[in-house]
Amino acid sequence: MTGLVVDKIQTAKLTERLQVTDSLEKVAYMVKFCKLILKQSRLFLKKLFVRDLKLPQIAAIAARIFTFNTSKLGDNSYVTVDPEVGEARLKRLANSYEARNKCVSLKLPHASELPQNDKVVSWSLKRLFDWLAALTILMVLSPVMLSLATIISLNSKGPIFFHQWRVGENGRLFRIIKFRTMITDADKLHHLVMSGQTGLHKCEDDPRITSVGRWMRKYSLDELPQLFNVLRGEMSLVGPRPWALYDALRISGSGKRRLNSLPGVTGAWQVSARSTMLDLDAVTECDLSYLRNWTIWSDLKILLMTVPKVLSGFGAF
Repeated sequence: MTGLVVDKIQTAKLTERLQVTDSLEKVAYMVKFCKLILKQSRLFLKKLFVRDLKLPQIAAIAARIFTFNTSKLGDNSYVTVDPEVGEARLKRLANSYEARNKCVSLKLPHASELPQNDKVVSWSLKRLFDWLAALTILMVLSPVMLSLATIISLNSKGPIFFHQWRVGENGRLFRIIKFRTMITDADKLHHLVMSGQTGLHKCEDDPRITSVGRWMRKYSLDELPQLFNVLRGEMSLVGPRPWALYDALRISGSGKRRLNSLPGVTGAWQVSARSTMLDLDAVTECDLSYLRNWTIWSDLKILLMTVPKVLSGFGAF
C-alpha cells in the first residue's frame, strides 16, 4: 500500500500557501489542493478494493493517511508552554515558532477520556471517514465556496479568509481557516466587545460582524473552509469545538484536560445547545461526556443531527 500518500512535498507546499495567502488566488490553491488529495484518494481506493482486506488492515491503512501531517512533529519540532503565560504571549510564541516550522503546545492535565487511546481500530476508521468525507464535500461544494468568496470580496474590504490560533489535539496550536464574517482586524476589538462576559465569548449583537457575515453565520457557511483543516489532520468532522485562546485559557483546573481532544467541525455541544449554553464549565462537561461515551455511531448520529440544525440556523450568531 505504498501508493497511499504521494507527493508529500507538493502537498506541504500547497498547505503552506493556504496559510499565508489571503485573496481570490487562495481559492485557486484550494482547488489545486483538492485535486492533489483526490489523486491520492483514487490510488488509495483502487488498492483498497482490489484486495480482500480485513478490518484491522483497513484501520492500519487509515492511520497512515495522516502520516505526512504528524511525522514532522518530532521532539525538536514543538515547544510546550504553560497556559498561564497568557493569550498575548501565546500568540507571539505561536507566530514566532511558526516562522521556524515549529509548533506550540499547551501543557495540559492528563486526559483519560480520549477514545483514540482505547479504541484504536474504531478511531482509525473514523479518521479514514473524515479524510474521504471532507474531500467529497469540498469537491461537491466547491462552486458554493467560490461564490461565497466572491460575495465576501465584493461586500467589504479585507481578506476572504480568517485565520486564528485554536487549540488542537494534545494542546497543539493550529490556525483554523474560516470565511471572514467580520470587519478587518476585528480581533483587535475583541476584548473591548466582550468585556465583562464570563462565559464563552459569543455576542449575538456583535458590531464587528458584516451584513453578509451575519447571514453566513446563521447557516454556518463560514465554517466550510475548516474542511481543509480536516484534510490536514488538524480537525475531525465531529469532535469538541476548537476553542480560541481567549476561551481555552479560561477553562478552570482539571477541565483543561478536555483541550487534549481532537477538535471537530461539529459536535455534541453544537447540536444540543450551541449558543444557548455558554457557561464554560457546562460546555466542558458536555465535551468530556462525549469523549467518555464516544463510538462511531455517536459520531454518525451527530452528523445527521447537524444537517437540520444548520438549515434552521439553530443557536447561530
